[in-house]
Amino acid sequence: MKFSVLIAHYNNAAYFKNCYDHLLKQTYPNWEAIIVDDASSEEEKEILKNIIKGDHRFTLYENAQNSGVGITKKKLIELSTGDICGFVDPDDAILPTAIEKCIKVFKAKKDVALTYSKFIMCDEHLNPISPFRSAMQVINNYPYFFNFPIQVGHFAAFRKNIYLETEGMNSDLKIAEDQDLYLKIYEKGKFHFINDANYLYRQHSGGISQNDNKKRSYDYFAKVIFNTMKRRNLTMINGKKIPDHYTTFEEIFQLLEYQNKLPFRIKKKIIITFQKIFG
Repeated sequence: MKFSVLIAHYNNAAYFKNCYDHLLKQTYPNWEAIIVDDASSEEEKEILKNIIKGDHRFTLYENAQNSGVGITKKKLIELSTGDICGFVDPDDAILPTAIEKCIKVFKAKKDVALTYSKFIMCDEHLNPISPFRSAMQVINNYPYFFNFPIQVGHFAAFRKNIYLETEGMNSDLKIAEDQDLYLKIYEKGKFHFINDANYLYRQHSGGISQNDNKKRSYDYFAKVIFNTMKRRNLTMINGKKIPDHYTTFEEIFQLLEYQNKLPFRIKKKIIITFQKIFG
């Protein structure tokens, strides 16, 4: 079973060496790394090429013009040749057993479409600060799952053949493209939580998702959720009507606020316990 590491790069060569070094330490041998550069500067691309030079496992493609993260990530999946795919940002890194742990689950559980794990928040130099504590097993086969609040994140890996059954990644998205992907794959198979930290998430001033306007981030995520509700043909949620048209992120998030409350969290825990016992 081959694993494709997918890297969307844009002017992050200064941090990529850490990403590269961690990939070389992977305990699972059958992997490739596909990189699509989204029209970085010539200097950045030269640094990138020098780092991966001579390593046949790395393949670099270049966009003719800056196209954005949605288009670039969709292209990465299309270019991959592996059975399993997983995105790693060029300024982040995965720990040595990350791929091996994913592959182990996919080989053992044929009904699992996507695995995900814990990740560790790091400083600019990739020194660990604290783990992301919200990552946990989610309810499977539940039409009202929207990953709100966030529970599914890095390191996410998915079966490419399952991805090909979906509408594919939304190339128009500049933010929350990963959440859109997760929710589409969720509709095709089970999610499995690997209860280990497998991903190092670097916090720095140049990070796109970290510095983008918060309102825009909320807006993109809410639109992804709204589109998911419509794709699933939902009209009501928790006794409230889902609007016919998208207006504001506040309206969508308010519909899902009950999932933060104690009664729902207890219900969720019971369902997940039964799913673990009975599959």
